[in-house]
Amino acid sequence: MTADPTRNLVELRDLKVAFDGVQVLHGIDLDVRRGEAIGLVGESGCGKSVTWLAALGLLPGKASITGSVRVDGDELLGAPRPVLERVRGKRIAMIFQDPSSSLNPVLRIGRQITEALAIHRGLAGDAAKAEALRLMDMVGIPDARRRFDLYSHEFSGGQCQRLMIAMALAGQPDLLVADEPTTALDATIQAQILDLLIELRAETGMATIFISHDLGAVSQVCERACVMYAGRIVEQGKIDALFDNPRHPYTRGLFDALPRLDGPRTRLVPIAGTVPNPRHLPEGCAFAPRCAHTGPDCLSERPQLRFNGVLGSLACHHPVGAAPVAAQPVLEPA
Repeated sequence: MTADPTRNLVELRDLKVAFDGVQVLHGIDLDVRRGEAIGLVGESGCGKSVTWLAALGLLPGKASITGSVRVDGDELLGAPRPVLERVRGKRIAMIFQDPSSSLNPVLRIGRQITEALAIHRGLAGDAAKAEALRLMDMVGIPDARRRFDLYSHEFSGGQCQRLMIAMALAGQPDLLVADEPTTALDATIQAQILDLLIELRAETGMATIFISHDLGAVSQVCERACVMYAGRIVEQGKIDALFDNPRHPYTRGLFDALPRLDGPRTRLVPIAGTVPNPRHLPEGCAFAPRCAHTGPDCLSERPQLRFNGVLGSLACHHPVGAAPVAAQPVLEPA
């Protein structure tokens, strides 16, 4: 069946997650179009990774998941295991922030990549090895033929992340979810991995979800960004509009906490406090205890995410008027 190019590739609707009765995700609505790149940003504990682990059925059994996750119109939540296995890796692939814990240390790299090729594309023998070598070359592993039979500990951290990307590409996915893929890498290797993701998307046409704390990296890789806080999307929009005029106080706080590459050196302005405990969320806006713009309505009424035309969507009773913010990368491309 040929996919409808006018239909969203993935649609999340009112996606909620609870662990042992404690709600950690509070109704995520998100559309992913074919070929686009979306960034998810926010502090640790905001629900960025949980959103996509829930969508792919990768959370532990104690997690309670409700809502809807559709891929090309087909529902994933509650789908039988064979249906999920046809989607995971084949339609949607995910790479994680710590490649050393994702690769099997007792299996040779070549076997791990060819196993993915056998599962998702039915390749075996010489055909699988040839395709695995092609993928290793594509992601920039030098001397791939000689290193095909090495173990993961014989590669550097950056090369292990490249190998994880090669395994993700083995199924020729329509969507690649990159969960903080540069966190454990040094600055130079981070820039190389970002360039690689940009190049692969241009070559393959796959959509990308880029989960990151790094606003500079998001500006390089993505066309659209969603800012998450305490299990909700609080602001989203196109990169240019969001970076030029962040309207949610939390989004503005993230920018104020960034060091600038141009102009005089100034003291950074941190966001006071921490992300609230999901067991004890405020009655109104979850960000209200940390916000300098809090009003009486913020303490009693939770703001809803509303569409604001070219400015994107916003969930805030008292948006800030932000000065233009340069969408400059923290890391310079290699």
